[in-house]
Amino acid sequence: MRLTDKRLLALQELLPECGVIADIGTDHGRLGCSLLQADKCQKVWFSDISKASLEKAIRLVERLGFKDRSEFFVGDGALSLPGSPEAAVIAGMGGSTICHILECGLEILKKSVLVLGANTELFALRTFLMEHGFRIDEEQAVKAAGRFYILIRTVNGKEIYSYRELLAGPKLIRKKDEETRSYFYFRRRVALSAWKKAESAASPNAIALRKELDVWETLI
Repeated sequence: MRLTDKRLLALQELLPECGVIADIGTDHGRLGCSLLQADKCQKVWFSDISKASLEKAIRLVERLGFKDRSEFFVGDGALSLPGSPEAAVIAGMGGSTICHILECGLEILKKSVLVLGANTELFALRTFLMEHGFRIDEEQAVKAAGRFYILIRTVNGKEIYSYRELLAGPKLIRKKDEETRSYFYFRRRVALSAWKKAESAASPNAIALRKELDVWETLI
């Protein structure tokens, strides 16, 4: 049974081989089951704030025969976990939601390897990571089903990032692969359109949008 698409496979590849991985916001449980199927870890902690979503994961785990390597927790992010996992994945939600999960579970997750997949608000997420002792160890741009996803791996540590790095990613800006270049072109098109509209409307946001556009133009 195929459990992963391109995005979930990329998340899986960024995670380390270890004893316990927490899949926070697991929803259907496909990523966690794929980790077990690939022997990426000995056990997965499946966590979701929605009991109904977690029940979907439980059914999939039982169907695939991974019940003895799985534990399930209903609750708000890392606060539902019984302890600190060696690694955790938090993906498929907005950047502000991920920041909330990390802030509430800071003591639980601060020494875990984290793989994050924010659908929005990447600047805010990177800023939070920088300010709370998470060093960005790797980043990857993935295009799946016509949409770009930016995946971030962090480890415990301190690093200061510039505006350019917070916007575009300290690891991404050093990459030359086609997927990353396509992402930068896409972001440049979006920023250019937004700046033109703000400029024509004499919006005070035009200055900030021009600053953002200048960054994307240096990367293409």
